[in-house]
Amino acid sequence: MTTIETGQKTPKSSPSGSTSVAAATPKQPLTSFKRWGRRNPFVRYGLPMISLTVFGALGLSQLLQGSKDIAKVKDDQEWEIIETRKALSRTGPVDAYKPKNTSIEDELKAMEGKVDINAYEYKKIPKINESQSS
Repeated sequence: MTTIETGQKTPKSSPSGSTSVAAATPKQPLTSFKRWGRRNPFVRYGLPMISLTVFGALGLSQLLQGSKDIAKVKDDQEWEIIETRKALSRTGPVDAYKPKNTSIEDELKAMEGKVDINAYEYKKIPKINESQSS
C-alpha cells in the first residue's frame, strides 16, 4: 500500500521581509486552456471563423448536391412516364423525323435552276432628296 503524505509547505520569505503561505494546489489544465485566447487571438477568433466557413461551405455543397440528385431522379421518372405513354424518343416521336442527306452541290444546282443570273433588269433606286423635290 502506498501512503500519501499531506504536508504544508514552509512559509517563504520575500525580499521585503513578509512571509506568504502557498496553498498546495496543483496547476489546473482549465486555466491554461483559458489563457490560450489571451495569448493567441487566432485560437479564440480566427480558428472558429475559418472552421465555420469551411464546414458551412461543405454542408451547403452537400445540401445542394442532394437537391440536384433528387431533381434529376424526378426528371428521369417523369421522362420515362411520357416516353411510355406517347412512345417518344429523346428527339421526338419514333420514326417521325428522318433528315435528308443533302450536299452543298445539290443545293447549288437547285438554286441555279431557280435563278437566272444572265437575265436581269436595271432598276434605279430613288434617293431621299429626289423624292422630296418632285
